[in-house]
Amino acid sequence: MSEDHSLHHHMLESQIPSSPKEETAMDHTPLRGLKRWKWWILVALNITFLLVGQAVSTLLGRFYYDEGGNSKWMATLVQTIAFPALYIPLYLFRSSSPKPLTNTSTASINQPSFAKLAIIYFGLGLLIAGDNMMYSVGLLYLPVSTYSLLCATQLAFNAIFSFFINAQKFTALILNSVVVLTFSAVLLAFSSESEPTKVSKGKYILGFMCTLGASALYSLILSLMQFSFQKVLKKETFSVVLNMQIYTAFVATCACVVGLFASGESSTLTGEMVGFKKGRVSYVMTLVWTSVAWQICSVGVVGLIFVVSSLFSNVISTLSLPIVPIFAVIFFHDKIDGIKVVSLLMALWGSASYIYQNYIDDAKLKAKASNGQEVSDGSTA
Repeated sequence: MSEDHSLHHHMLESQIPSSPKEETAMDHTPLRGLKRWKWWILVALNITFLLVGQAVSTLLGRFYYDEGGNSKWMATLVQTIAFPALYIPLYLFRSSSPKPLTNTSTASINQPSFAKLAIIYFGLGLLIAGDNMMYSVGLLYLPVSTYSLLCATQLAFNAIFSFFINAQKFTALILNSVVVLTFSAVLLAFSSESEPTKVSKGKYILGFMCTLGASALYSLILSLMQFSFQKVLKKETFSVVLNMQIYTAFVATCACVVGLFASGESSTLTGEMVGFKKGRVSYVMTLVWTSVAWQICSVGVVGLIFVVSSLFSNVISTLSLPIVPIFAVIFFHDKIDGIKVVSLLMALWGSASYIYQNYIDDAKLKAKASNGQEVSDGSTA
């Protein structure tokens, strides 16, 4: 651009005899050897990246359109073009040596080939470029309320993709989280006043279909990324996550540059900058900071996929739907009503429910590991 069963589970997996069903459930946790409190810090950090990045990028995207920006390809390009900034954390984390999720003896044999990596990065990069374009079209042609409601459907799509692609296990708490967060977004949509759209009916339908399609495609991308981490890359360093983000963003950026010139929108950018209501400097800075915010958001999304699961990443992404209007009140002086407050509280409740499920899973696995160790100690004695 954006997870259930905590990372800590894989550390315990090697110590606990598991049934095939239990192994599938724990396959969602790619890291081993990480202390519990460090795992929670890592999750909290990625959640912060995702929420702050998504909120800032959405608000700046709205600011770009409101102040005179009109290039869909430029609005799409800024979502990935700042990927070179990720080489900074990649350099900092490169000293960490990857630990294979499989046997050390077979790890080198199971390392993906260059051709396989190229296919993964190229395929996901093109999907991301298409997804970003559809979101840009939706944000341009739809009222914010309708746009937010349609974006919330990504949770339903992700539940389906995670079930089939990632063998996602559902519990009552997870289902509660998905339902509550979806209704939170629905409440948010109905809280906005019904304003007649400023675009034609055809463009409105196009924006509607693009946003719906983008939500489905976004969910598919999350599940495919998680599948790639588990089954193909099989490494557990943060540099693996950053490489995924860098190379897919590079492919998406190249696709957007081609689209920008092929569509002819590149020739209108100078006039767009001159006609920007807040001035040329503001135009450039809007695009620059939008691109930076998108990269921060993307690190959070991919990081949560890596350390938890794709569904958890999507739930946290949905949390920003009621958060964005709060920031809009501060920066754009929008009005906030009681329904928006209730929507925010429901979003917090839904996210807390999902995180609590991770806590329960973690506690159960620690208890199993402890019991297994006791039995082992007794047999040796």
